[in-house]
Amino acid sequence: MTFSIVGFDPQTKELGIAVASKFLSVGAVVPFAKAGVGAIATQSWANLDYGINGLEMLQKGLSPEEVLKELVASDDKSGARQVGIVDASGRSAVFTGEDCFEWAGGFSEENFAVQGNLLVSEDTVNAMKEVFLQNEGSLAERLLSALQAGDIAGGDKRGKQSAAILVVKENGSYGGYTDRYIDLRVDDHADPVKELARLLKLHQLYFTETTLEDIVAIEGDLADEIQTMLYENGFLDRDLTEMDDLLDAIKSYHLIENFDERVQERGFIDQKVVEFMRINK
Repeated sequence: MTFSIVGFDPQTKELGIAVASKFLSVGAVVPFAKAGVGAIATQSWANLDYGINGLEMLQKGLSPEEVLKELVASDDKSGARQVGIVDASGRSAVFTGEDCFEWAGGFSEENFAVQGNLLVSEDTVNAMKEVFLQNEGSLAERLLSALQAGDIAGGDKRGKQSAAILVVKENGSYGGYTDRYIDLRVDDHADPVKELARLLKLHQLYFTETTLEDIVAIEGDLADEIQTMLYENGFLDRDLTEMDDLLDAIKSYHLIENFDERVQERGFIDQKVVEFMRINK
């Protein structure tokens, strides 16, 4: 009783899933992905083995279509299942069992698969497909835009409760330890897709790499403005007026506000941090 989209970005090699449902914590059930292998959404009386075993088969070289055949053949309740798969070559496949609640169905094309069941109408998956193909931006942004379009077009017939987005890429996590680049979940909310969009913006703010264009020197009017904002927010004592004191306070601000991924060489700052300071002064 869910709608989702699975996608691959051939430029960045990112793989991901965005999903929403009238179901508690859908992100803990539907999305499975592994960098360099593939992404799978398993839903409608979700069989989590489809995600676990499906990724294993993709890693062994089976195509998404071959994986679906294997999964369905080994499941005596496959008629109630729905699955979307994309591999790390952009090949895709979708399956909707004959016992899934109407409206149920989906599409699979190069680099994506979109699917849903117990929907208000097929307008949900049609809108998701159209928006994913038309939109530009990062994979996460395109997946979220598709999910938002599906939500607006009707979504889950029963209502709204949770949403999630999972994107993987090699060494994509905080610190580069795992492939979980983005893993955001809204487990129980009146408007989960809208809340998921807010969380993605925060993720981009805190973890997206600083661009060269955003790096500016802390000097002149900007230094005075930052100094005033830090005074007002309690990060700098008014008796401390030396530049070194200001630079120390700026570093502390970054760490306290979790901007450690945007810390710059001493004497410089990321403009997005400055914008955040202005909004939250």
